[in-house]
Amino acid sequence: MSLTLLGPLRASAQQVPLFSDRVAAGFPSPAEDHIEATLSLDELCIKHPSATFLLRAGGDSMQGAIMDGDVLVVDRSVSPSTGMVVVATVSGGFTCKRLEFEGDRPVLRAANPAYPDIRIADGEELEVFGVVVAVVRTLI
Repeated sequence: MSLTLLGPLRASAQQVPLFSDRVAAGFPSPAEDHIEATLSLDELCIKHPSATFLLRAGGDSMQGAIMDGDVLVVDRSVSPSTGMVVVATVSGGFTCKRLEFEGDRPVLRAANPAYPDIRIADGEELEVFGVVVAVVRTLI
């Protein structure tokens, strides 16, 4: 999976209605009494602005979790642990995979079973750049 840095974060003042009803199919009533609050995407996705980066995903190795073209919200202040999706460098190359461990050895696992696991060998360097805390996907 290739990654493209999208640039620095800017503060957003855009607030949109957050409906209290959950939707299984269709759209909730736009009546005022169903609005729980207003919310910005910044409030929803970004907890640590100075440690957060936006990256655009490319490729299909994380298909099922992350799609080609999705925007990844990556927080460098979150400590990575087993099962988290991370952006990492392995021997100098960036990748986005799920972090797992086999014993005490880290393994980077693709969501798409067509891709092999990346096992970190002796002498190989793994650096976790950050944890993917949100994925933004446009549908149209």
